[in-house]
Amino acid sequence: MSLDLTTDAVDLTRQLVDIESVSRNEQRITDMVETALRTCAHLTVSRHGNVVVARTELGRGERVVIAGHLDTVPVNDNLPSRLEPDPDGDLLYGLGSCDMKGGDAVLLTLAATVPAPVRDVTYLLYDGEEIEAEFNGLKRLAETDPDLMRADFAILMEPSDAVVEAGCQGTLRVEVRTRGERAHSARSWRGVNAIHGAAEVLARLNAYEPRRPVIDGLEYHEGLNAVAIRGGVAGNVLPDECVVEVNHRFAPDRSEAQAEEFVRDVFAGLEVTVTDSAPGAMPGLDRPAAKAFVQAVGGTVNPKFGWTDVARFSALGVPAVNFGPGDPMLAHKQEEHVPVEQVRRCEAQLRAWLSGGPA
Repeated sequence: MSLDLTTDAVDLTRQLVDIESVSRNEQRITDMVETALRTCAHLTVSRHGNVVVARTELGRGERVVIAGHLDTVPVNDNLPSRLEPDPDGDLLYGLGSCDMKGGDAVLLTLAATVPAPVRDVTYLLYDGEEIEAEFNGLKRLAETDPDLMRADFAILMEPSDAVVEAGCQGTLRVEVRTRGERAHSARSWRGVNAIHGAAEVLARLNAYEPRRPVIDGLEYHEGLNAVAIRGGVAGNVLPDECVVEVNHRFAPDRSEAQAEEFVRDVFAGLEVTVTDSAPGAMPGLDRPAAKAFVQAVGGTVNPKFGWTDVARFSALGVPAVNFGPGDPMLAHKQEEHVPVEQVRRCEAQLRAWLSGGPA
């Protein structure tokens, strides 16, 4: 089997979905993508592990990146793909159809069939997005060959219901620890209950009022929430330790260091340990390429509240947005699917933007 990049984007989506590519098993799909792209004479293609980079080298005044990940979550009795009629338009079902092989198909179709875009383009397909960051191909590329990711603007083809979601919020996880002294529960006055001490942590969380900064005309909405709690020794023992895990989602106008400082201020006087952190991404909608893109795809822009790999571009000074077919709420579900109309619309709009014509 070989990939036909000149076929209809919906047909190409089915081809991609039917190639099983669960995270850490992307070799086959990467080989096929690389082979297909190397048939395009107008592209310079390179391979970096299971990351494929295809670039136009036309000397245009702007360069943009269009990127997508090739891996999926594990199979859940949702292969092979199937096309089903729906009153509102046909739906393509199958693992990765929404997250994000519909977007990958759009990317690959454009790479093959737009030989002379008005902006130079870097098409980038990578592995390991659905698992731990250490396996993320985009992260590795940023560390080893960051120049291949540099551009004036980037689009990540994550499912967004075919509407632009600009930038993304950052995420910070901390453990807030309360300590006590063990004692037999029959003589509780001889000890200090660490779980009871966690009431202060929860009180501060309940008193939190989220910040809602407006950036490039978009209102982001921060959050600070307990997401897990653990403590306890035995049914007859007062615990000497309790840990509340807290997740802070912060707007992209704050750095990781600023977000950490804020969280430490909230829990001043308590023991706080940072366990995970990732920066947000500024939307950069003031850039010429971004303005033209938003106009080409209908003018609607929403802020991205969750974290995505657009942050990896932002860390390199490249403003980025999420834009792709599919409802992100369906990602990772057994009934995952993508509307055929959205795949075709995303392709038409991006084609118009790259070609400099009306959508």
